[in-house]
Amino acid sequence: MMKLRTAKYRIGQVVRHRVYPFRGVVFDVDPTFSNTEEWWEAIPEDVRPKKDQPFYHLFAENSETEYIAYVSEQNLLPDDTGEPVRHPQVAEVFDGIEDGVYMSREERCH
Repeated sequence: MMKLRTAKYRIGQVVRHRVYPFRGVVFDVDPTFSNTEEWWEAIPEDVRPKKDQPFYHLFAENSETEYIAYVSEQNLLPDDTGEPVRHPQVAEVFDGIEDGVYMSREERCH
């Protein structure tokens, strides 16, 4: 049985990729890998992450575009720039930013 690790990053936190030049805001977390085998196999073997760690769904951006990314915890670092994430879906899920962390709309409703 796999031991589940506590996720290092939380929903609303801005993170950046350890290797590739993109950053994003976390909008969902899987306790372990939860994507297709084809997706996992498409990652070059030398950088392919372990499956038994949290994986993060990000509203991501790089210098050219915005997209959804699915990234293992081992490949993320905190983003301390304080810059807002320009992904268009951020405003649909989050309701502003406080101390560098986006506040989800659900949290604001309670």
